[in-house]
Amino acid sequence: MKITTKGRYALNLMLDLVTHGNGEPVKLKEIAARQEISDKYLEQIVALLNKAGLIRSVRGSQGGYLLVRRPEEYTVGEILRLAEGNMAPVPCLEYDENQCDKQEGCVSVILYKKINDAINGVIDSVTLADMYRWQTGLNKEDTDRT
Repeated sequence: MKITTKGRYALNLMLDLVTHGNGEPVKLKEIAARQEISDKYLEQIVALLNKAGLIRSVRGSQGGYLLVRRPEEYTVGEILRLAEGNMAPVPCLEYDENQCDKQEGCVSVILYKKINDAINGVIDSVTLADMYRWQTGLNKEDTDRT
């Protein structure tokens, strides 16, 4: 499992909305400039997040993008899965039921399940609010738990 630029940029964009939003729409060009990401690439990510209902757009001269929920209500896992798809480390764990013909004799699947559980445990327990606190230097000891 490797997080691509799409997943990283989706997280950066969402965190930027937390950091710079203050209840007001944030312009895509401003996010792109701060994050040093192509606004064309961000447009694709925004479309994905908007369609999924994680953010909403506001039109007009004062328009931009807003979170639709509080930062505490977004998990990193939710955002990464939207951008990346399944976060399983191996293909045989991508679905609820393992479809691999060799699974009964595969001792490695035990390791892969443990890795998968660890990944999901971390990304599903960390919120945008946690990341914001880490970014601002608040509760630095929280970073030790991950």
